Amino acid sequence: MTRHGRPDPSLRLAIAVCLVLVAIVTWAICGKAEAATARATVKVAPASALYRHRVEQAASRAWGVNASSARLAAQLHQESAFRADARSPVGAQGIAQFMPSTARWIATIYPTDLAGFDPWNPQQAILAAALYDRWLFDRVAEYSQGRMSSCSRWAFTFRAYNGGEKALNRERALAYTKGADANDWRAVEPYRARAEWAHRENTGYPKRILLTLEPAYLAAGWTGVATCP
Repeated sequence: MTRHGRPDPSLRLAIAVCLVLVAIVTWAICGKAEAATARATVKVAPASALYRHRVEQAASRAWGVNASSARLAAQLHQESAFRADARSPVGAQGIAQFMPSTARWIATIYPTDLAGFDPWNPQQAILAAALYDRWLFDRVAEYSQGRMSSCSRWAFTFRAYNGGEKALNRERALAYTKGADANDWRAVEPYRARAEWAHRENTGYPKRILLTLEPAYLAAGWTGVATCP
């Protein structure tokens, strides 16, 4: 029905709602298809076979029965593609890309496991990465809005590994003050307290590990269970 040749307001509202729903469904379908395509095209790093046993040992040392060698392997893939001689433009070193100052510091946190830690030593660096992940994971605090999923806790852990706890905590606090769910990694993602390029890199880091690389390593037979749907 029309009024003076114009669509009835209720009809216009219904059309608008339908268009929004179509957009949401299309985004969800396309997003899942894109993620599935990315996982299908990712190949595990050939060099990962050389370090698989050590990755499994390190994951078990840090996480016990909840260990995921696939998740740790995915992180090492993202950091260096399992290249023990990798060096970043800013000076990060080795297979797990530790900055020299972080390498010295983490050795003081785990003096028994990481005595004499050399980030260029891949066997030591793999264990150091697993232990550092555990240390960061245990420090991810929940805000008062509700419970935090394992997926979000891991995403925050990896963001802290990549870009530091302080910047991440500032961004979560900013999200909280703006009324967003500071316990949800997706809700926190739009809030920035660092340079734009650094924020883009930092938010992309856990997405690639958890949504693309970990499923690829699981599909290749590495142990663990995907923590993000």
